[in-house]
Amino acid sequence: MDKILIEGQTPLAGQVRVSGAKNAALPLMATAILSSGLLTLENVPNLRDLTTMANLLRHMGGRAELAPGRAGLDISALITPEAPYELVKTMRASALVLGPLLARWGRARVSLPGGCAIGARPIDLHLKALEAMGAIIDLDGGYVVARAPQGGLCGAHIHFDTVTVTGTENLMMAATLARGRTVITGAAREPEVTDTALALQAMGAKISGLDTDELTIDGVEALGPATHRVMPDRIEAGTLIVAAALAGGRVMISGAPHQALDPVYDKIREAGVTLTLEGDVLRVESDGPVKSTNITTRPHPGFPTDMQAQFMALMTVGHSVAMITETIFENRFMHVSELSRLGADITLEGRTAVVRGVRRLSGAPMMATDLRASASLILAALAARGQSEIARVYHLDRGYDRLDEKLMALGARIRRVRA
Repeated sequence: MDKILIEGQTPLAGQVRVSGAKNAALPLMATAILSSGLLTLENVPNLRDLTTMANLLRHMGGRAELAPGRAGLDISALITPEAPYELVKTMRASALVLGPLLARWGRARVSLPGGCAIGARPIDLHLKALEAMGAIIDLDGGYVVARAPQGGLCGAHIHFDTVTVTGTENLMMAATLARGRTVITGAAREPEVTDTALALQAMGAKISGLDTDELTIDGVEALGPATHRVMPDRIEAGTLIVAAALAGGRVMISGAPHQALDPVYDKIREAGVTLTLEGDVLRVESDGPVKSTNITTRPHPGFPTDMQAQFMALMTVGHSVAMITETIFENRFMHVSELSRLGADITLEGRTAVVRGVRRLSGAPMMATDLRASASLILAALAARGQSEIARVYHLDRGYDRLDEKLMALGARIRRVRA
């Protein structure tokens, strides 16, 4: 098992390019189940979760070829509509195959998802919505066993009381081949949902209401082959910005999805970091004290929960007190105890973390607990005096495309070793 060693307090400099988005690539791979031909994805990041999804599609009998920056997916023939626990136990996105399997093949057996332990994230909303479209669903031994009614799924009006990104994606995919019209209200507005919709449109789906909380999908007879470019990863871009802010120096970030990052840019600027957009390149400069800034996580277009841990790392060296409130997941503060090992002063009060900035962090051994927490520990270590050691970095590889290598190219003293 790998671990990462970091010698902190080295300013960063140079240019780095943002990879394709994990949170877009996973549902995009699931859309291949709906197509009668080849789906080609470009700008595909090199991530463990995508390898798992490719293995899952192969298990179903499809062809899934991953190459640097590219994926070729063809599920025009299906052997088994199953997502077994052994394949998906480390990946929360396994639920995304449920809707496409029901819509195209009329049946599915999908293991209840695994992944990061940051909260319950139940799929009840997915199941109730699919039942509204006529699906018959049972839970059996940790699996969702579902079948569509004779004649296939039917269009329905679906309302989500709670914003759910994967639920919106799952039902949108299912509705593309359903009979009649489906209207989803309370839909998630995240950019990754829109990216999935754009790929479905390229395959022949009829979807309107993109970027709003109401999606209308008119079912079609079939979806065909298409080529789609995965959107850039806004969370990776935000993570790189915080890295530059904590380490200091001047970093040029290319390929970031700027409009999708407005909520993050606003808070980073409030924290005293200079962000300058020059064409497609974002210049990040940090040479002064970090200003303590409050955040509250919200569904898009609010501050993303996937940037909460990284922003907390920045606030550990703030000039006063920052209040960080998490409204999306109930268990997303597991990085607090590990940041405290570096000397951070953080107190939890329910779903709010009170972060009192300290003058200096000191290197220490830490353990990653989930994907975004692992990034926050690396970021804090960049600002700490001395060496830090971060264990269980397999979490990092699930969602970041060579983050340690990118930081090394910017001058960070970081290396990966076998534990």
